[in-house]
Amino acid sequence: MAIDKIDKAILKEILKNSRQSHREIAKKIGVSVGTVVSRTKKMEEEGIIKGYTAILDYEKLGYDLTVVTEITVSQGKLLEVDREISQNPHTVAVYDVTGTVDAIIIAKFKNRNELSNFTKSLLSIPYVERTNTHVVLNTIKENFEIL
Repeated sequence: MAIDKIDKAILKEILKNSRQSHREIAKKIGVSVGTVVSRTKKMEEEGIIKGYTAILDYEKLGYDLTVVTEITVSQGKLLEVDREISQNPHTVAVYDVTGTVDAIIIAKFKNRNELSNFTKSLLSIPYVERTNTHVVLNTIKENFEIL
C-alpha cells in the first residue's frame, strides 16, 4: 500500500493521540470523516497500524534503569535466541544488527537485582557467547513517532 500525504496526516494525528475520534482527526486535517474511517481501516488491514497504545513514563512507574545490551550468538542460532529474549518481560526491543555483535537488546528494570538476574539469564541461553551491557545514564529522547 502506498502512503500519501493524507495517510501520513492521519497517522501523525493517531500518534499524537490515539484516543481522538475520527471526526476530530478529519476536522484537524481537513478531510471527511468517511475518508479518515476508510483510510484508517485500510492501514489497519495492511498492518501499517498494528494497534493502539498509551505512551508511559517508565521512570514514574519505577523503572529507573534502562540498558542496551549487545549480544554475540554462535552457530547461526540468532533467531532462536532473539525469540527467547523477546519473551522476557523486561525486554522492550530486540534488534538484529550488523557489525561486531549479532543483536542489540533494550530492557528496563526497577533495580540492579533485576538487571543482574536478566544478564545472568541471557548468559544461560544456549548459543549466547557473550554480552556487553551499557547502562543508560540519561534519556535525552525516547520516541518512535517518526512521521
